[in-house]
Amino acid sequence: MNHDSEPHDPDAGTPTPSGDGSLRPRDGSARHHAAGSPAGPDDGGTAGSRAAHQALAWGKEILTIIVIAVVLSFLIKTFLFRAFFIPSGSMENTLQIDDRIFVNLLVPKPIAIERGDVVVFKDTQGWLAPSGQGPTNWLTEAGTFIGLLPDSSQQHLVKRVIGLPGDRVICCNAEGKLTINGEPITEPYLYPGASPSDTPFDVTVPAGHLWVMGDHRNNSQDSRYHYAANNTGFVPIDDVEGRAVVIAWPLSHWGFLGNYPDVFTNVPDPKSTSVSSPVPAPAAQ
Repeated sequence: MNHDSEPHDPDAGTPTPSGDGSLRPRDGSARHHAAGSPAGPDDGGTAGSRAAHQALAWGKEILTIIVIAVVLSFLIKTFLFRAFFIPSGSMENTLQIDDRIFVNLLVPKPIAIERGDVVVFKDTQGWLAPSGQGPTNWLTEAGTFIGLLPDSSQQHLVKRVIGLPGDRVICCNAEGKLTINGEPITEPYLYPGASPSDTPFDVTVPAGHLWVMGDHRNNSQDSRYHYAANNTGFVPIDDVEGRAVVIAWPLSHWGFLGNYPDVFTNVPDPKSTSVSSPVPAPAAQ
């Protein structure tokens, strides 16, 4: 006999009869098996709780994404870009009625305005008639405020910058072209068939102001009209909201808005930016 062998219980693992005649192991393996058996009917509540917890987690994630999107949209609208709605045809064919555009708010500061820029500016000089727009619902106002919807308040205007501070802008030379500081320009962005201007003028843009005109010259009450009417034709640079850079809607008209730098390449710098034009005599309407 090997005295180093472990003790052995001859009855270990031997089934013993139960009261109902079945055999059960002595080591309690039946209890262990029962503990690891498939879930019973009472586990339904646990599964439902798990599903509810998962739905709540998804809800929190979606809400977080929405909040982040709204905050980012507000920051973009406040510091980078803002959407506007085009209500008139004064900038045709560059901009069409009902176009939605995005405006770069970094113009005029820190990015300077250039000749040829299409800019949106606030109407602080009464160019527009009082708005007859009806009340809007809170959802539309909120969408506009955070930048998800274009501004359709119609208290802004959009025109092309022709003259910068100090520029002398004249219409027209013998060839029927505008001249800026003595240099004639050819304007490819004009509405087909439109002349540079049917109204003659000779102005020098005062410091801190702009001379702006619509691309559809025959259908635009721009600097020419308001200068002749009541000397409010020069637009303060401080009123400029930004430069229009993208037509976002409709998709059929989607595209970037250029400022045609080649048109103004040969225009010399003004002699001074601190001069101003005399008050004109009232013009016939």
